[in-house]
Amino acid sequence: MTLTQGKLVGLKAVSNRQGVIAAVAMDQRGSLKRALGETAGDQQLEEFKRAVTEILTPHASAVLLDPEWGLPAAKQRAANAGLLLAYERTGYDTSGPGRLPGLLHHWSVRRLKETGADCVKVLLYYSPIESQINDRKQAWIERIGSECQANDIPFFLELVGYEEGKDEKGYEYALRKPEIVKATIAEFTKPFYAVDILKVEVPVNSSFVAGTRAFSGQRAFDRNQALDLFRDVASAATKPFIYLSGGVGNAQFTESLELAAEAGVKFSGVLCGRATWKDGIAVYKKSGLETLKRWLADEGVRNISMVNERLQPATPWYGWYDLKACA
Repeated sequence: MTLTQGKLVGLKAVSNRQGVIAAVAMDQRGSLKRALGETAGDQQLEEFKRAVTEILTPHASAVLLDPEWGLPAAKQRAANAGLLLAYERTGYDTSGPGRLPGLLHHWSVRRLKETGADCVKVLLYYSPIESQINDRKQAWIERIGSECQANDIPFFLELVGYEEGKDEKGYEYALRKPEIVKATIAEFTKPFYAVDILKVEVPVNSSFVAGTRAFSGQRAFDRNQALDLFRDVASAATKPFIYLSGGVGNAQFTESLELAAEAGVKFSGVLCGRATWKDGIAVYKKSGLETLKRWLADEGVRNISMVNERLQPATPWYGWYDLKACA
């Protein structure tokens, strides 16, 4: 695989010196508004995003923000941190089945790039068994991939699995999750989607993995099986991939990264949001901005540092593109 000059420049901008992506995600919109309270308005959303970005990006290679409430925060990021901007609308279409996505109405890849984005990110909810809906989703991703190619900017595709009728945090889905994550990676790693970096879920829910610190008592897999599943799921990728935290706590996410490293998985970093800063929401709601900033400078920095420590075994993305280094 090869990279155009624009894509190469964009990927360098969001990576550390080792060619690993150690990015913080702060593009949450609907979920953040619900967590802050339905009375939270533009000021609260922008303020929270600015605080997280200002305090955590000195410890990150990049930050992922949204162009709706995140642009003021983008100006507060550290000089070392690149910028990814989200292109999709928050959530998905709830008027029918299939969790269909949509793009922000007043934005395009060209506009995101001109605003300062080094890379463009899109989130897709995907269930491999929904053939008719999936044909629409696949065409949608093809169009976005082509738009990113035309504007010579890297395309990050975030993939979140589901299965209708199952709780994504429950036991039944935990049994199915490795298969769903693998099939999803196998689809979107195909070259005609023009995805440059896959942002994927950890393939097992460690709450249901016996022998982990996160184990809740109900066993879906044991630890050795989980390691095998990490390796099996990763084998589907033909492009670099990074892990998302999926809303779990810092301890559970960092343990998952330890499992990935132990399994020898060639992941190229993380784009981690709530596992770093979500406990600051309650702090902000109760005590305001200055207390949030103090919490972020203490607990938030500790959280992101714990994630960064687990990235030592990560594989540089440039190795997937036949490049010797990203310098």
